[in-house]
Amino acid sequence: MRLLRTLFLVPIGLGILLSNFAAPAQTRTNRAAKPPSAVTASLPVVREIDTDALKALLKRDSQRPLLVNFWATWCDPCRDEFPDLVKIDQQYGPGRLDFAAISLDDLKDIKTEVPKFLQQMNAKMPAYLLNVPDPEPAIAVVDPKWQGSLPATFLYNAKGEVVYKQFGRVNANELRAAIEQLVGSKQ
Repeated sequence: MRLLRTLFLVPIGLGILLSNFAAPAQTRTNRAAKPPSAVTASLPVVREIDTDALKALLKRDSQRPLLVNFWATWCDPCRDEFPDLVKIDQQYGPGRLDFAAISLDDLKDIKTEVPKFLQQMNAKMPAYLLNVPDPEPAIAVVDPKWQGSLPATFLYNAKGEVVYKQFGRVNANELRAAIEQLVGSKQ
């Protein structure tokens, strides 16, 4: 009889205990959540590009250098370096440096995960998602020595020549030094 009572009371006690933990979390989440329309209305716009659009983007018809960062939301080193890139974009701004953040996420993430990440990072630079069936031609357009690893950062001068590149997490101080050589220290 005692064993039967224990077998009966233990699951009930566990159920009560677990329900006490779950209820407050659900209540907090529901109070903090914004309506879906409010969240999506404020998300940054991410434009889809293909290899031809990438070529056009890299073609320099500007007096400013161009910083291009290839990244993805699933790439931990990309996520780690992104705050530094946002600071660099804020420091040099659109008046002295053009910047393009090109995501290699799946196309299905163009209106969800990618803009949500950009919003979390407070990223203001133009953002693109590369949508190509075969990435090899797009990689060759950027740099024949690039194997497609992420993150990858390229700094082009006004003539369209690569003057700095980093495969893997960027060193923000090295990148700033390379940018300074192109734009000078005027602010």
